[in-house]
Amino acid sequence: MRVNVTVNGRSHQADDVWEGESLLYMLRERLGLPGSKNACEQGECGSCTVYLDGVPACACLVAAGQAEGRDVGTVEGLADGAQLDPVQEAFVETGAVQCGFCTPGLLVAAHDLLERDPRPSDTDVREALAGNLCRCTGYEKILDAVRLASDRRAERSQA
Repeated sequence: MRVNVTVNGRSHQADDVWEGESLLYMLRERLGLPGSKNACEQGECGSCTVYLDGVPACACLVAAGQAEGRDVGTVEGLADGAQLDPVQEAFVETGAVQCGFCTPGLLVAAHDLLERDPRPSDTDVREALAGNLCRCTGYEKILDAVRLASDRRAERSQA
């Protein structure tokens, strides 16, 4: 089957998509967007989190055909050209990126949280990121990154 989808604001067409193919596979293998990671394939780890029509979703659980005519946003789409999103900058600056496998999903989830709540409490951050597993950082640096991104976004909106 053929799937027409908008990814990060650009129209894409994927041909020969098989019935059981996931959105994650289509993004990575057919459209050349390897940012979202394939870890558990069960929607448990959050490494493949993308926006689907503006709502975070585990791309491993979405059939590629379900994305027909829809808008998908990936971690690659958070940056504006060479300008990283404040969440991306903060992850780098605080050392929240270690092996990097969980990072794409955490970035999308943190971005979504800050879009909905620009000044979340630590409890809100923990709850929003609860579906994203990390085996390297111990999470404290990730929390630091979300706090820093929140501060930076507030500064930019006041400027």
